[in-house]
Amino acid sequence: MMRLKERGFTLVEIMIVVAIIGLLAAIAIPNFVKARETAQKNSCIANLKQIEGAVQVWALDNAKGGTATMALGDLTPDYIKRWPSCGTTAYGVPGTVAATPVCPNSATLTDHKL
Repeated sequence: MMRLKERGFTLVEIMIVVAIIGLLAAIAIPNFVKARETAQKNSCIANLKQIEGAVQVWALDNAKGGTATMALGDLTPDYIKRWPSCGTTAYGVPGTVAATPVCPNSATLTDHKL
C-alpha cells in the first residue's frame, strides 16, 4: 500500500508569509496615520472658511460693520445649516465680523488656521 504524500505548508513558509505581511503593515500604517491627520487639518480649515463666509454674508445681509458682534443664533440655521466642530469640540462664534475664526483645538493643533 502506497501512502500519499500529505500536502500543506511548512512552518518556514508560514513564517515567511507572516514576516512579509508584518513588513507591509509596518510600511502602510504610518502612511494611513499621516493621511488621517492631513484630512482632519483640511476639514478644519474648510470649516473655518465656512464660518468666515457665513459671518460675512450675515454682515452684508444685515448691514453690519466690522465691529458688529453676532451670536450663534444669528448664523444658524440661515447661514450655516449645522454648526461645525473640529473633532469633538465645537467652534466658537467669532467675536466680531472682522475677527478671524479660530480652531477650538488651536493650542494643540497649531496648523489648523486660515
